[in-house]
Amino acid sequence: MSSSPVIWVADPAVLHSQLAEATTRVAIDTEFIRERTYWPQLSLVQVAIEAPAPGAPTILLVDMLVGGMAQALAPLLANRSIVKIMHSASEDLVALRQTCGVVPDPLFDTQIASGLAGVGAGLGYQRLVQDLLGIAVDKGETRSDWMKRPLSPAQLDYAAEDVRHLFALHDALSAKLRALGRDDWFAEDCARLLDGARNDEGERWPHLSLRSAQFLDVAARRRLLRLLRWRDAQARRSDRPRNWVLDNELATTLAREAPADRAALERLFDAHPKAPRKLAGSVWSALETPLPDEDEAPEPRTSERDRKALRRLQDAVSARSIELGLPDGVLASRRWLESLLDGEDWPGVLSGWRRAQLEPSLSPLLEAAGDTAPTSV
Repeated sequence: MSSSPVIWVADPAVLHSQLAEATTRVAIDTEFIRERTYWPQLSLVQVAIEAPAPGAPTILLVDMLVGGMAQALAPLLANRSIVKIMHSASEDLVALRQTCGVVPDPLFDTQIASGLAGVGAGLGYQRLVQDLLGIAVDKGETRSDWMKRPLSPAQLDYAAEDVRHLFALHDALSAKLRALGRDDWFAEDCARLLDGARNDEGERWPHLSLRSAQFLDVAARRRLLRLLRWRDAQARRSDRPRNWVLDNELATTLAREAPADRAALERLFDAHPKAPRKLAGSVWSALETPLPDEDEAPEPRTSERDRKALRRLQDAVSARSIELGLPDGVLASRRWLESLLDGEDWPGVLSGWRRAQLEPSLSPLLEAAGDTAPTSV
C-alpha cells in the first residue's frame, strides 16, 4: 500500500480542521447505497488533500452517518477556489447534493477528460489508472455494504485507493487536454454535468426507454407517459425505487387496458400482487389527467426507415470522431442522435462544442429524414 496517511473522520470538528489544509485542489469520491431508496444514501466520502511539499496526500475517510458531517463538508464543495477531482461523478453528485445541499464546483471529472483526451470513452477508474499510470488498483469491495459500522480493513483500503491516484490522473489528463486545445470543451461538459445534478427534473419522455411502448396505440402511449411521469414524482417524494412504486409490467398493462373507472382499476390491482393498492386514487388520477405536453411526445422509432436514418447519423458521427481522434461515444451517443431525429433542436449535451463539430455533416441528413419523422403519441 502507499504511504499516504489515512484518517478515519467521525467528528465534524476534526473534518473542519483537516479541510483547512486544502489549497487549490482536492480529490473526492463517495460510497453510497441505492438499493431500497430513490435517492442514494451517502455513507462515506473520501477526500484526498495534497501535502504542503511533494509527497503522498492525506486521505480522509469521512463517516457521513455522523450528525453534522454534511454541514461540515458543504463549504469545501461550494468553494470555487478549490478544484474537486472526481471520476465518473454523475451519481456522486446526486448523493452529495441530496446530503450536503450542494454539488462540488468546480469539477474535474477524469472520465470525461479521458474521453476528450482520446484515452478512452467511459473508462472505469481501475482501467484508467492502469492505462495512464501503470498502477493496478484492487476493486474487490465494489459491492460492499457501506452502511455497516465498523467498516472492514479491506473496505477502508478500497475506499482510500479510490482517491489516492486522482491527483496524478489530473496532472496527466490536464496536460493532454491543453496539448489538444480542448480545455473549453472539457469545461463545458463538466459545467453541464453540474447543472444537470443541480436541476434534476427527471426524464421528459420516460416511455421511450420501455420496449413495450412500441406495441401500444397512440392513446395507450399517452396513458403510459402519464403513469411514468407520476411514478417518478411519487418515487422522489417517497424515496422509494421507481419499480417499487409501480413496476413496468403493471404500468404497461394499465396503459393498454384503460380501466373504465376506479373500481375496474382496483379489480385489475387485485390480479397483480405488486400493485400499489394504497395509491389507487393517485394512479387513477394520473391515468385520467392529460399532460400539458403529451401531444409533443415522440413515439418509439421502430421502422426500418427509422433505423436507416439513425445509421446514417451514426456513420457521420463516427467519421467525424475519427477525424478528431475521439473514442466512439464521446461525440454523440445513439440516444442523443435519436433526440435529434425526434425533432429536438440540438438538445442538452449536443449543444455547444458538439453542435459546432457535427452540424455541418448532420444537418443535411436530418433534413432528408424530416419527412420520415414519427408522429407524436
